[in-house]
Amino acid sequence: MEFEYPDIVSYAVPAFLVLVIIEIIAARLTGRGRYEARDSAASLIMGFGSQIAPLLGGLFVIGAVFVAAYELTPFKIPNTWWAVLLCLVADDLRYYWFHRISHERRWFWASHVIHHSSQHYNLTTALRQTWTGNILASLLFKTPLVFMGFHPAMVAFVGAISLLYQFWIHTELIDRMGPFEWIFNTPSHHRVHHATNPKYLDANYAGILIIWDRMFGTFTPEDRAEKPRYGIIKNLGTFNPLVISFHEWIGIAKDVSQAKSLKEVAGYTFGPPGWSPDGSRLTSKMIKERWARIHGESAPVSSSPQAEPAAQPAE
Repeated sequence: MEFEYPDIVSYAVPAFLVLVIIEIIAARLTGRGRYEARDSAASLIMGFGSQIAPLLGGLFVIGAVFVAAYELTPFKIPNTWWAVLLCLVADDLRYYWFHRISHERRWFWASHVIHHSSQHYNLTTALRQTWTGNILASLLFKTPLVFMGFHPAMVAFVGAISLLYQFWIHTELIDRMGPFEWIFNTPSHHRVHHATNPKYLDANYAGILIIWDRMFGTFTPEDRAEKPRYGIIKNLGTFNPLVISFHEWIGIAKDVSQAKSLKEVAGYTFGPPGWSPDGSRLTSKMIKERWARIHGESAPVSSSPQAEPAAQPAE
């Protein structure tokens, strides 16, 4: 029996809004979790803009490339439920590496930093998404799935499943989840990912399955003794959606305009966030190493460099 692909994101939007309202009430009653009206409004505007931006031509380009890739590939995986599960796992591995690279390379971080720019961690933070970068990200990281033989509609569908799954993990209301979190990404794991604490940097890039972080050495558990601090190293100090969306692109342009060589241009553009020719800025790897020296501990295992005084990761 062939599998059909409903537009699950559109169906989920009303549920998102209801869950946000429930979380606001629960946070006030329990004291767990925080909401700030201007911050939440900015996140909602960013989420709305992220749905509008692809309609300006990007969605057409992505669709055309996916269809062409599917026509060219000699492989055709059947449109069945087991193929959907296989595609979901493949897409989740794809997401891990895309997400990790989005923290390791400034060009991709310029789009992803939007998601980390809130100093609050609640369900509206999940909706704070980029207006830029989706075209290149899809072409580079999703087209290979189509070449493997997965139908473009299937690739889009499992991507929507991943998006929906990651909504609920953006909350402080849910504590540890026992054996479930051995395999799956959870609010506890993702709080670590959004944290700017040195011990938490470069960790937990998973979408649905946390097993990828465990396999590739980027897993860090949440420490009850150290509450996560959210945001970026130098917080923006504004709720202006235009600043939120474009501040890192502007930062890249300023740095490139002052570069003294092609090597510096490449470093400012594709090096880790925080890269500088003289090392005067801090990448997250440098921050972690300094923290480890001060505390006399080994730096948490990871190879992904990222942070800088002007903008730093913490998906």
